[in-house]
Amino acid sequence: MANRRDLLEILACPACKTSVDLVRDQWLVCAECQRKYPIKDDIPVMLVEEGERHLDTSVDELPDPGHLG
Repeated sequence: MANRRDLLEILACPACKTSVDLVRDQWLVCAECQRKYPIKDDIPVMLVEEGERHLDTSVDELPDPGHLG
């Protein structure tokens, strides 16, 4: 399996097509629109609706994706 850094090079925010940054090995955060996509069971959930759920949450306050519904 490719390492996460390799995957970051090909992943982009589905809403604005900008690169994403890995945060705490649990979230992908868009550099442009600040949507936050959780990584659940090692799988990035790259759905716009999912990214908008925590749009107003600071990266320091993001919950553990394993506890999201």
